[in-house]
Amino acid sequence: MPDTPAPPLAVWSDFGGVLTPPLGHTMRKFCARYGVDQAVLGRALATVTARYGTSDIMEPIDTPLVTEEAWLREIGDVLEAEHDVTLRLTTMADAWFDGRETNHDWVARLRKARKRGAFVGLLSNMVPAWDGHWRRMIRPEELFDDVLLSFEVGHRKPSPAMFELASRRAGVPPKRCVLVDDLPHNCAGAEAAGWRTVLFTDAATAGERLESLWDGTA
Repeated sequence: MPDTPAPPLAVWSDFGGVLTPPLGHTMRKFCARYGVDQAVLGRALATVTARYGTSDIMEPIDTPLVTEEAWLREIGDVLEAEHDVTLRLTTMADAWFDGRETNHDWVARLRKARKRGAFVGLLSNMVPAWDGHWRRMIRPEELFDDVLLSFEVGHRKPSPAMFELASRRAGVPPKRCVLVDDLPHNCAGAEAAGWRTVLFTDAATAGERLESLWDGTA
């Protein structure tokens, strides 16, 4: 029985900010909903994040190093002690995903890539408590060949281990892997691992860039 040929490309798409509106837009809506100044919340987040030896505010909860509930409790304590602001939540998931729209244009482009023979996967730094919420926005079993989530695999973008695992799961060498992500540091990490990248700003531009990579013109 002949071996199944490897796909020409493995396209790994991020979730937040690619299959959804930009993260900044979602954060503004979150702060407006709870009446919290975004700059003040940012300072409290930075304080708590530093306790975990990182500057990436999501790393403590999407690896995870701490439960979302405990992380939010720490943020609430800092807001009260240092900024005289009261914000007590046990989860951000409901507010974070309430009314969040799926980027159907990008979904369509991923479907097109898969139809052309590409391996299409989701590569996301995801919080465990948010798992059910994002799955209601799209149908991963119909759109993706594989899903790699930071909290499930113990690695996160932009670590080399995350990209090495994704390349292995796709069954192609790094030079045939493409990361589509809205964060420059994630793209830089993928490029350091030998991948090609598409820095996502909108579906049309990203689709054109993906086409150029497919055709070998970039």
